[in-house]
Amino acid sequence: MTFVVTENCIKCKYQDCVEVCPVDCFYEGPNFLVIHPDECIDCALCEPECPANAIFSEDEVPKGQEAFIKLNADLAQVWPNITEKGDAPADAKEWDGVEGKMKYLEK
Repeated sequence: MTFVVTENCIKCKYQDCVEVCPVDCFYEGPNFLVIHPDECIDCALCEPECPANAIFSEDEVPKGQEAFIKLNADLAQVWPNITEKGDAPADAKEWDGVEGKMKYLEK
């Protein structure tokens, strides 16, 4: 099992989760982070660190967001690995909790 970054991370991209990951399994896109499922050790340290509550255990991904399981796996293959916390977008708080953000995902 792995942890999965879901829709609420889009355009929020807080990176508090990156700092606590002991295996550096986060990958960064233009406005979203993903977790590499083969690298995640299921330690659960990232989940409570996410200010946007966008990280879930694979078996607890919210209904309707199951596509993010495959999306994390696919994008982790092409995006660069991130090992240090960077800055969240200036308008991250405005996007936190907005529904229907998938259309804004930049790949």
